[in-house]
Amino acid sequence: MICGGGGGVSPGQVPPALEWKFSQVFGERAAGEEVQEVDIISAIEFDKTGEHLATGDRGGRVVLFERTDGKDLRSRKELEGSDYAVSKHPEFRYKTEFQSHEPEFDYLKSLEIEEKINKIRWCQSANGALFLLSTNDKTIKLWKVLEKKVKKVSDVNVDPSMRIGNGNLVELNPVLNSKSASSRTMNGGESQWTNDFILPSDGIPSLRLPTVVCSNEIAHVARCRRVYTHAHDYHINSISNNSDGETYISADDLRINLWNMEVSDQSFNIVDIKPANMEDLTEVITSAEFHPVHCNTLAYSSSKGTIRLVDMRQSALCDKHAKLFEEQETPGSRSFFTEIIASISDIAFAKGGRYILSRDYMMLKLWDVNMESAPIAIFKVHEYLRPKLCDLYENDSIFDKFECCVSGDGLRVATGSYSNLFRVFGAVAGSDEATTLEASKTPNRRRLVQIPSKPGRSLSFARRGGNRRGNEISGNEINGGAYDFTSKLLHLAWHPSSNMIACAASNSLYMYYS
Repeated sequence: MICGGGGGVSPGQVPPALEWKFSQVFGERAAGEEVQEVDIISAIEFDKTGEHLATGDRGGRVVLFERTDGKDLRSRKELEGSDYAVSKHPEFRYKTEFQSHEPEFDYLKSLEIEEKINKIRWCQSANGALFLLSTNDKTIKLWKVLEKKVKKVSDVNVDPSMRIGNGNLVELNPVLNSKSASSRTMNGGESQWTNDFILPSDGIPSLRLPTVVCSNEIAHVARCRRVYTHAHDYHINSISNNSDGETYISADDLRINLWNMEVSDQSFNIVDIKPANMEDLTEVITSAEFHPVHCNTLAYSSSKGTIRLVDMRQSALCDKHAKLFEEQETPGSRSFFTEIIASISDIAFAKGGRYILSRDYMMLKLWDVNMESAPIAIFKVHEYLRPKLCDLYENDSIFDKFECCVSGDGLRVATGSYSNLFRVFGAVAGSDEATTLEASKTPNRRRLVQIPSKPGRSLSFARRGGNRRGNEISGNEINGGAYDFTSKLLHLAWHPSSNMIACAASNSLYMYYS
C-alpha cells in the first residue's frame, strides 16, 4: 500500500491528489432547524460489495441504502449501439429502516441502557437476503433483511372503488339490499354486520370467495434472527466479523468475547485485562478488529496508545499478545494531557491486512504489522489544537472519539474533525496529499490556511523509524471564523471499491466522490 501499486498506480509512483465533489445528502436539515437527539447518526458502514450502506442513530434505528447507478435501465439495443460504457460514480437511494434497539433498564444494577447504535457490521448475504449485526451498549442483534412481494386480496364481493368511508353499502349489491341488511357499513375499511341479518333462502348468487394473490409491489422486511446478550459488564465499543464467516468478536472496556453466529447464549472470553484489584487498572480497551484475511488474528487498541496483535492459536485466553505496536514517548514531552490525547479511538486494517491505521485525538498513524517500533507514517489532524488542550479538557471535547478509514485501494486514509470537516491524506510514500473538506453541498467552500508539508520521505527511511507527516492546519481560523467544537464529524466510511466517502454530520448523511 505504502509503496503504491494499487488502483492503477505503478510501484513507486505517487498518485495525483483527488478532486472531491458532492454527490448526495440524506436528511439534510434546513437553516435554523433544531435537530432531535435521537436522529443523530452514530454509526456508518458499507458492505463488502459496496452495493449497500447502513447507518445507525441514537434512537436505535438502522437505515439501509442501496446502490442504484449500477442498474442500467437502457434496452439491449441501446446498449449494443453505444460505443462506450457510461461511467458513473456510486449513487444510493433509501431502501428501508427498522428499529434495532429499544431503551432498557437493568434493575440489578439500576442502570439505564440507551438504545443508541454503537456499531454496525455487515455479514455474508445468503439467498438474496442481507444480514447485519448491530449493537448498543449491552446487546448485539443479528438482523435479516429480505424482499417480499406484497400479497393482496382479490375477487372481493364488493368493488373497492365503490366503498364509502362511512356510508351504507347495501345499495351497492341488490342482492343484499333488504331491510335486514340495511345496517352494513364501512368504517375505516372494515365491514360490520348487524345480528339480525338473514341470508336469503335462494342464496347469494354473486357471492365469491376472495383469493390472495402476489402483486408486483416489493416490501422490505427486517427480522431479528439472534440476540446476543448478558456477556458484557461494560459498554460494548466494538464488534468485528471474522473472515471465516462463522464467528465475530465483541469488545468492551476490559474484555473481548468470541461468538459463533449460530449460538446466542454462549461466548468465549479471549481477552481479559481486568486486574484483580480495580485500583490497579491503568488502561482500557478502546477498539478491536479482526484481520481481514487470517481468521486467527485480531488487533485491539488501548487508552495508552498501544495496539496489540493477538494470535488465537497460541492459547484459549489470549492474555499474551503476539506483537505490540507502540511509539516511544519523546523525553521531556510528557504533560497532564499526554495519556488522554494518546488514547486510540479507532483502528482499521487496510485491505489485505498488511497495515493498520489508528486514530488518536491528535493524529492518524499508519503501522506496518512487520514493524512494531514506530509507525511508518503520521498524519497530523489536530496539531493546531495543542495550545487549547486545557479548554478542550474543560468542555470534554478532548474525549471525543473520531473514527478513521482506509480507501479500498489502500492509497489514502481519511478521518473527521471539528466544524463538520474531514481530512483525506495520501498514504503512498512521497505523497503530500492532504485535503480538507466540509460536510456540506459545497465541500471545498472552506479552504484552510495550511503550512507547507514536509517533503515526503522514502519508505526505506520510514522503516528505519522515520515518519512522513501530512500537512498541518494552521492554528489560526477558517476564513476568519473560529472552529465550532459542537459540530464534530465523528463517523465516516470509505466505499470498498470506489473513491467515495460517506460521512455523518449530526443527523445528515453526506456522500462525496472523486
